[in-house]
Amino acid sequence: RRRQRAGVRPGEASAMQSAVFLALQHGGGGRMESSGRRRAETEEAAERGRMKRTIIKDWKTRLSYFLQNSSNSTKIKSKKVGKQRTYFRPSPEEAQLWSEAFDELLANKYGLAAFRAFLKSEFCEENIEFWLACEDFKKTKSPQKLTLKAKKIYNDFIEKEAPKEINIDFQTKNMIAQNIQEATHTCFSAAQKRVYSLMENNSYPRFLESEFYQELCKKPPITRAAQGT
Repeated sequence: RRRQRAGVRPGEASAMQSAVFLALQHGGGGRMESSGRRRAETEEAAERGRMKRTIIKDWKTRLSYFLQNSSNSTKIKSKKVGKQRTYFRPSPEEAQLWSEAFDELLANKYGLAAFRAFLKSEFCEENIEFWLACEDFKKTKSPQKLTLKAKKIYNDFIEKEAPKEINIDFQTKNMIAQNIQEATHTCFSAAQKRVYSLMENNSYPRFLESEFYQELCKKPPITRAAQGT
């Protein structure tokens, strides 16, 4: 009887074994859960890296497309003067200038193409296309061509359910509809200012924060050979 009191009863031993088993099982499950979480985080980081590379690759494809179109149209025009222009990737210093002012970006051929590609990725490329159409319209000298271009711009960008309808108020649309009957160089001035402001205050800051623009601004790493010179 003494040994039985000092020792562990059979029922108690079974309970202790169960408790130890559960503790070990819980601990092992915790380690498995932690390992699974780390694996999930690693996979998520890898996926983010793949997405970043895909976005940048897509940007380069779009930009190449716009530059090729611009280059082709320039070549057609330049045959008359016997000159051809080629647009190269800007240096990081040149790309960084685009962040100083929106006009700096628009004045650069590569920058303009990059911005158009960005707007296309955001499904609002009609804004820059309208702005460019207005810039071309203001340079038109022939009154007959001015009227034809005014009607085309109205049909493409202004009228209700136009294929590239821009976001301007109803009053401005009505004013344009009246003005194009006797087209002048100021027909679209109010709408162009509105669209310019929209791009400058919304799309332009997002473009400067984009992965593609950040890549353009990166300086190449200094090699050992360059350091030794």
